[in-house]
Amino acid sequence: MEVIQNYGSILLILACIFGFFMAWGIGANDVANAMGTSVGSKAITITQAILIAMIFEFAGAYLAGGAVTDTIRKGIIDPAVFEGQSHLLVYGMMSALLAAGTWLLIASIKGWPVSTTHSIVGAIVGFSAVGISFDAVAWPKIGTIAASWVISPLVAGTISYLLFTSVRSIILDRKDPFHRAKKYVPFYMFLVGFMIAMVTLTKGLKHVGIKIDMGLGSSFANAIPVAALIGIIVALVGAQLLNRIHRNNANAEPTTADVERVFAILMIFTACSMAFAHGSNDVANAVGPLAAIAGVIQSGGEIATKSAMPWWILLTGAVGIVIGLATYGWKVIQTIGKRITELTPSRGFAAELGAATTVVFASATGLPISTTHTLVGAVLGVGLARGIGAIDLRVVGSIFASWLITLPAGALLSIIFFFFLKGLFGG
Repeated sequence: MEVIQNYGSILLILACIFGFFMAWGIGANDVANAMGTSVGSKAITITQAILIAMIFEFAGAYLAGGAVTDTIRKGIIDPAVFEGQSHLLVYGMMSALLAAGTWLLIASIKGWPVSTTHSIVGAIVGFSAVGISFDAVAWPKIGTIAASWVISPLVAGTISYLLFTSVRSIILDRKDPFHRAKKYVPFYMFLVGFMIAMVTLTKGLKHVGIKIDMGLGSSFANAIPVAALIGIIVALVGAQLLNRIHRNNANAEPTTADVERVFAILMIFTACSMAFAHGSNDVANAVGPLAAIAGVIQSGGEIATKSAMPWWILLTGAVGIVIGLATYGWKVIQTIGKRITELTPSRGFAAELGAATTVVFASATGLPISTTHTLVGAVLGVGLARGIGAIDLRVVGSIFASWLITLPAGALLSIIFFFFLKGLFGG
């Protein structure tokens, strides 16, 4: 308590800096890989990716990010262990933010699409197990999260494989694929609108005090007709945009480029959904620990079991993410968008929608899965639909190696920073 009273303001300022640094790393690495498929397939430019991220990352975090923030903040470690020594929780969460941010900086310089979820979870486990007590970590919860890191790329890869296979059989491998694309792509747009609307209505709006009640019983049942209406609106808007696309040469046979221009419109929608999905799940990696720190310091050392998410913390995370993408995101965008497998708008769409669907439903259940693992799995799924030869296995091998290093790297850095802060401020 004495440390919090003496150094509370300084610790909070440092925590905000570390939280911003972590958010910058999420933007440079994680948002970059979320946008990599869209930019790599040339459906959108890097400037458009930044604008989409600014709007939809923030919306996803604010409307659907509360459940995951609770898991990062309170689900991984037991707050009861810190009773009477709340300053150690502050040191630990600060060291976790700084450690994860440092590893993300290194990975972004190298162009490795690593997992921010791996980074922050590894960092929190590291300081807790070594600096506090082995029993401070909720190991069953860690097991569930770890299982999701394996399951999520498999699920996303399967969904993306099926989506691209359906696109190929319904549109690409048929006669006159250009007109078939204009006819059937709105159905895929409906899926995008419906999926994002469902998670926002069932899980997100309760965080801002809005409840949908149509007399159908459960919140899930009440959300279905509203989400379907939103999906229809999205499909109609998309159809209007598609009507403006004409073949480059109306007298010639439609080319692959003509068909891909139709899918480029669809990828604007999937890029928005991916940004929303990412914001709902991964913004918590930066703002969750910062919220825990702010709660302890502002209460004078008390560890609250429940506390509201201050608006300025969410803003810190959102601004840091956008700046990270704008300043250094291009390296990871190149890895995801160009180096794993050749992406076109039709392939990128399948990868993005498959990944976004997986991430959004994980966010709805409060499970902090890795967006990176999910998206890489989705891109691999699309590549496998074209045969194993379409994938650069050396790039995939280096990505997998960086994944294996991430968790212990985050843990080791966190332990070092924890004992440094403890020595600096007293413990």
